[in-house]
Amino acid sequence: MADDAAKKPAAKKPAAKKAAAKPATSKKPAAARNPKDVVLLSGGNPQITKADGDAPVQAYIAAMPEWKSDVGRRLDALIEQALPGVRKAVRWNSPFYGLEGMGWIVSYHCFTKYVKVTFLNGTTLDPLPPGPSKDPDTRYLDIHEDGELDEAQFVEWVKQAGARPGWDGFQRSAASPTAA
Repeated sequence: MADDAAKKPAAKKPAAKKAAAKPATSKKPAAARNPKDVVLLSGGNPQITKADGDAPVQAYIAAMPEWKSDVGRRLDALIEQALPGVRKAVRWNSPFYGLEGMGWIVSYHCFTKYVKVTFLNGTTLDPLPPGPSKDPDTRYLDIHEDGELDEAQFVEWVKQAGARPGWDGFQRSAASPTAA
């Protein structure tokens, strides 16, 4: 029997799995990377690291896919026009705009077929932006590729929003020089 065991071929070892090559990671902050290197999340929304200032917002806009990047540039310019000195940041993979001491008032986010603009104090605007929200204070405006943006109305909404308390973190800003 010992001879039988010796005649059996040795059991084959399973082939070693080759480790998948990991893409090289950049040591540069997201704002300094090439927009082509930015990861696009569900719906094509750019994944940009949380940061304050214009640079991360511009990195987000540059990484917005296809026609959405043009929309992002236009929204950014209109918001700056309506609110000179506006504060900018990227939070939750979306550009946020606000005023010092007033909180965040507007943001936008990429979805597969549209860019969703969020007015964080939207229920105080006249006329109301068209999209309702589960949040009692928020209203939305969806911009589709073939849709037109009423720029005059958008600028008016941004100006109105900038004159009212916005959203500060997870609580509404209660203190404001213009609060009623």
